[in-house]
Amino acid sequence: MKFLKLSSTLLLATLSLSGSSCSKKQESGIPVGQFASLTGGQATFGQSTDKGVQLALEEINGSGGVLGQPIRMITKDNQSKPGETSTVVRELITRDKVVALIGEVASGRSLEAAPIAQRSGIPMISPASTNEKVTETGDHIFRVCFIDPFQGTVCAKFAGKLAAQKAAIITDVSKDYSLGLAKSFKAEFLKNGGVITGEQSYSGGDKDFSAQLTAIKSANPDVVFLPAYYTEAPLIIRQARQLGITAPFIGGDGWDSTELISVGGSAVEGCYFSNHFSNQSTDPQVVAFVDAYRKKYHEDPDAMVALGYDSLKLLADAMKRAGTTDPDKVNAAIAATKDFPGITGKITLDEHRNPTKSAVMLQVKNGKFAYVETIAP
Repeated sequence: MKFLKLSSTLLLATLSLSGSSCSKKQESGIPVGQFASLTGGQATFGQSTDKGVQLALEEINGSGGVLGQPIRMITKDNQSKPGETSTVVRELITRDKVVALIGEVASGRSLEAAPIAQRSGIPMISPASTNEKVTETGDHIFRVCFIDPFQGTVCAKFAGKLAAQKAAIITDVSKDYSLGLAKSFKAEFLKNGGVITGEQSYSGGDKDFSAQLTAIKSANPDVVFLPAYYTEAPLIIRQARQLGITAPFIGGDGWDSTELISVGGSAVEGCYFSNHFSNQSTDPQVVAFVDAYRKKYHEDPDAMVALGYDSLKLLADAMKRAGTTDPDKVNAAIAATKDFPGITGKITLDEHRNPTKSAVMLQVKNGKFAYVETIAP
């Protein structure tokens, strides 16, 4: 009996040690957190970004990782809900002990996370939050996308190329993103001698836009600027066409989802939007990226994919340059980024931790997003 008890004790101890070893093995690697809208109202944004991050992760770890260690991504879903981002970001920092964060696409959710990351001393890289206030939160907050003042300016300049002299604006007052683009578009359009025929507003989640569109129609603008997300943009444009508004609509990168076409149908044909990337580029680096993405996911990448990819690649590059995963030193290395060869363009971060980059204009043509032109800073 003593022998059996001893054997049982040894077996349990062995299993315990084995389990502990497995647990440690599973938790090995550099912990990096990602918070994204994997479900909910803007799920396609988070899902696309995550696909880009996962492709970058596969390439980084497949090439030996960073500083001899693999990156261990810990991804949490904020469900596209206000308030949920702060919860998951705190978990990533305090419980999962991440050394850096990637997120978010939506500016409002990045603004929710940024103060937490800043107070904790954890560098945060936003793939696609374009509102200028995001990086103003503090010196630990970065982004790989251009910002709203530039994007709004690009759209206003492009409206001029369409010979538009009069423009109407429809703004989502519940989104920092929409407010920022509307402000910069208006300033640039007026500066170039244009006339704003009217400004209408709505709140994200609205379904009926007839009152706003009726007011816009009466002023007969040459173009309508609609800095919306893909969740409302196609609904608004469909209702506009039903009311007889034929002017082209121009939007920002918030339109970048196949749902714009699947929901908008023929109504969105001929409309334009600014974006960070075109998968039709002939640049060899972009072609290789698009081919790798198609091989992994059997679909074409959108701009959120490319920005997610660039975010993790830039972070890995900064860790290598820092020679450590210490958050403060990684933070300094990110801030010093110059001419990083991103898929969305060369990335050099300025003193405000924003990149100076070109934008592309895309048009909905024959049910697809067709490249129109590149507009430099």
